[in-house]
Amino acid sequence: MSTETVTVARRPATAPSVTSVFVGLKLTLLRNGLRQSTGRTLAYVASVLVGLLFAAGVVLGLVALRGNSHVGALVVLLIGILTLGWAVMPLFFPTGDETLDPTRLVMLPLRPRPLIGALLVASLIGIGPVFTLALVVGSVIAVADGPVAAVTGVIATVLVVLVCVTLARAVATASVRLLTSRRGRDLAVLSGLFIAIGAQGVNIAAQRLGRPDGLSVLEPLGNVLRWVPPASAMSAVEDAGNGSYGRAVAGLALTALALALLLWWWQRTLTTLMASPDSSTLQAVEKDSTRRAGSGERGVARLLPGGRTGTVMLRTLRYAWRDPKSKMSWATSLAVGLLVPFVSSVQGNGSLYTAFSASALLGMQMYNQFGQDTSAFWMVASTISTPRDAYQELRARALTLAMVAVPYVTLVVVGTAALIGPWSSFLEVYGLSLALLGALLATGALSSALFPYSIPSEGNKNVAPGQGAIAWFSLFGGLLVGAVLSAPLLGLTIWLHVAGLHGLLWILLPVGVVYGAGIAELGLRVAAPRVVRRLPEILTAVSKG
Repeated sequence: MSTETVTVARRPATAPSVTSVFVGLKLTLLRNGLRQSTGRTLAYVASVLVGLLFAAGVVLGLVALRGNSHVGALVVLLIGILTLGWAVMPLFFPTGDETLDPTRLVMLPLRPRPLIGALLVASLIGIGPVFTLALVVGSVIAVADGPVAAVTGVIATVLVVLVCVTLARAVATASVRLLTSRRGRDLAVLSGLFIAIGAQGVNIAAQRLGRPDGLSVLEPLGNVLRWVPPASAMSAVEDAGNGSYGRAVAGLALTALALALLLWWWQRTLTTLMASPDSSTLQAVEKDSTRRAGSGERGVARLLPGGRTGTVMLRTLRYAWRDPKSKMSWATSLAVGLLVPFVSSVQGNGSLYTAFSASALLGMQMYNQFGQDTSAFWMVASTISTPRDAYQELRARALTLAMVAVPYVTLVVVGTAALIGPWSSFLEVYGLSLALLGALLATGALSSALFPYSIPSEGNKNVAPGQGAIAWFSLFGGLLVGAVLSAPLLGLTIWLHVAGLHGLLWILLPVGVVYGAGIAELGLRVAAPRVVRRLPEILTAVSKG
């Protein structure tokens, strides 16, 4: 009996699609991130709940405004703000999603088009897309009127969500080299500043919109944004409900064209990024080394005095420019110092005395001077052996701060007088501001010697664990003592007003200059010997981060 051998040709196993692989990768990253710690899991769940509750509140508010004659302008503005948020999100939070860095995929044999499709689908998984989808659906419900508008709303919802996600991906790809550099990390640190400024803008807008005719003020801006993608898609929903089908098609077409252009830009930047060398190549390093070798002292360095004073001033300026935490502190003080008088003037209840915020915020930069050095303070400590050495170190740091603060305070007081007025109070407010600045320089020097604390170089915390009480006492206690030291000049101001001697108020400017300089000098001389005696304690305190 013969046995026939039958060979069955088996089909090769079908490789999984790139999209399914990236979706699984995204889900795995989310799951593994939640497994790292209970605290992270709780924080993620809390953020999801807060985001969903906020989205639900906005959606309910939009639904309640359905039928309002100005709701179209509101939803167009809302979509514009939402798109702007997606555009800047990768710049401020580059490490929020590991898949935002396409350089991790350079060594994989992937073609641009399938890779873009997979990344786009994977990007639709997360809190951000769900939040965006909820807001867009609420906006469609608010403006849709009739079956044609409803169908248009479905198309608009898909287009808006895809444009937002694609925009974020394209921006992240185009700026990935910046985001992974030191400057990119600095930008991420500064995100809190932009959020604070944006919050003030939202506060002002909310007050305006809270008026009976508040939504009407959005019409001029809404008329412009109606033709800007992807807000044009949302405007198309309203136009379809009103019977303007030509305008509706044009709005959808603009958003679809914007989506196509974003996909093209994303593919082009992705191809360039994954096929070109980065700055770590030898040629780039040699070019950078040649440039640095041929450069001497330039800019501000040439204007500084010689000796220890100039060296310390230059070091302080470089810390303020290069160290992310120092840069954040300086930028926040400068921005908020301008923001407080501006917001007061916009709200209509401001006063020229709000200009004190500039002196207060910049003067507090003198606090915890040695904590900014972190563990590198041992190099500074090795150069201090006498009270004179400590005095020169503190004086140079105070001069650096004054070099920025005095022109800045002048600008803020002049600007506040122009916005709020009256100019008759300019000299007294300017004098009091300089006196307050000098008092804070004095208390800041003393606080740096008595209450130093460490500033961690990594992470978002500005105080090392266990030193929070020291930091709060140093800042608020020093600010209170600074206000007490400024009391004599404030008492003189009150007396001149009560006595009706308004013609003599101008003397507060020269008196404020002399008083501020004198009290700052006194504070530096009182703090210097304490720095010498406490060098080991200061080094231990600032090295905990």
